[in-house]
Amino acid sequence: MTETTQFPILVLGGTGKTGSRVVTALRARGAAVRVASRSAEQRFDWTDDRTWGPALAGVSAVYLVPLDGVPTGPAFVRRAADAGVERIVLLSARGTDVPGYFAADDPGNQARLDLEAALRASGIAWTILRPGWFAQNFSEGFFRDEVRAGELTLPTGAASVSFVDTEDIAAVAVAALLDPGHAGETYELSGPRAVTFDEALAEIAAATGRQARYVPVDPAGYTAELIARGLPELDATMWASALNGIHRGLEAKISDGVQRALGRPARDFTDFVRAAAPTGAWSA
Repeated sequence: MTETTQFPILVLGGTGKTGSRVVTALRARGAAVRVASRSAEQRFDWTDDRTWGPALAGVSAVYLVPLDGVPTGPAFVRRAADAGVERIVLLSARGTDVPGYFAADDPGNQARLDLEAALRASGIAWTILRPGWFAQNFSEGFFRDEVRAGELTLPTGAASVSFVDTEDIAAVAVAALLDPGHAGETYELSGPRAVTFDEALAEIAAATGRQARYVPVDPAGYTAELIARGLPELDATMWASALNGIHRGLEAKISDGVQRALGRPARDFTDFVRAAAPTGAWSA
């Protein structure tokens, strides 16, 4: 354990899928943690820079989870540098620097690119995590309600995805926050194999008995349907842009970031399903 544990580590998005796991793992290693979000005791709002100073006061390192499409990340990095932060681990996304991976006008990806550039230029020791799609989207996030309803509808064709377990993302983040050897590294993170949505749903059914079918739909009408259901246009556009990488087969790639960072293989999708099933994630 390094000297960074003598002072609080700020975890932004500390109640989210990766942030909550980072908090748990940091505390298990004896690190002092300051959890900040719009709903946490330490309030933090990307759109209100008055909340930044109190969150940063006295911290040595930051786990930085940006808010999709919000362009204030570079300003926050500069504020962190001025506050004496020594280390930042950024949660970015796989494909961020690959032309065509996301829509050209996707504000979420442009914000990630700007934030990565600001971090590299900040003078702070940095590590960038670029995970692919989370396995936990099936159990805690975007896909769960449709899985529970019995039909998952997406504009992703028959593509496979090397879903990454957020437990692995958190483990890499904690290593980068506490251990030497990770400064200046960009870790692209995935699971050890790719599965189709049909295969993923079959594994969930085998573990839980809950049957769900995957229904591929036309990408052109998908965004309009989301907006018709009440999703804000910006959110619907970014969501469809994110799914574009799956539809094009780009998310089937197996990345070695977990192995490089931790010296062990990434967790398999089957391991994720077996761990999530007893929690009632897919119970009615």
